[in-house]
Amino acid sequence: MFHSINTSSSALTAQRLRMDVISSNMANVDTTRGKLVNGEWVPYQRKSVVLEPREGSFSSFMNMAINRQSNGAGNGVKVTRIVEDETPFKLVFDQEHPDADENGYVELPNVDPLREMVDLISATRSYEANVTVLNASKGMMMKALEIGK
Repeated sequence: MFHSINTSSSALTAQRLRMDVISSNMANVDTTRGKLVNGEWVPYQRKSVVLEPREGSFSSFMNMAINRQSNGAGNGVKVTRIVEDETPFKLVFDQEHPDADENGYVELPNVDPLREMVDLISATRSYEANVTVLNASKGMMMKALEIGK
């Protein structure tokens, strides 16, 4: 009875974390001293969230649905890890910057604000869709309770 609510709530949690990570990326778009590596400061590295099904894979659910072994419904989603993007840092010529090298170049984070905004819109839409599913499930349960009166 509560399967759809559990599935939607797992997606809401995952999308909320995804929005938090995107916000962190946007906040650090100009951070040239992200972390200390081998005694040297390196710029902030873009992070992204890796999502996976709670149980099984898409192909296993597809096979079960084809063989009519179950209704093919999933069990939600989980965040398995947050990974750093290995895209090279951007080099910008700015001799006046305190982190400029001997040639006057500064390494800036590999965060692209446009890409982050697209990802943010995607996460927001997914969040909104799951809120709609949650409300629809709640509405159906309320109607079922009214029938029992």
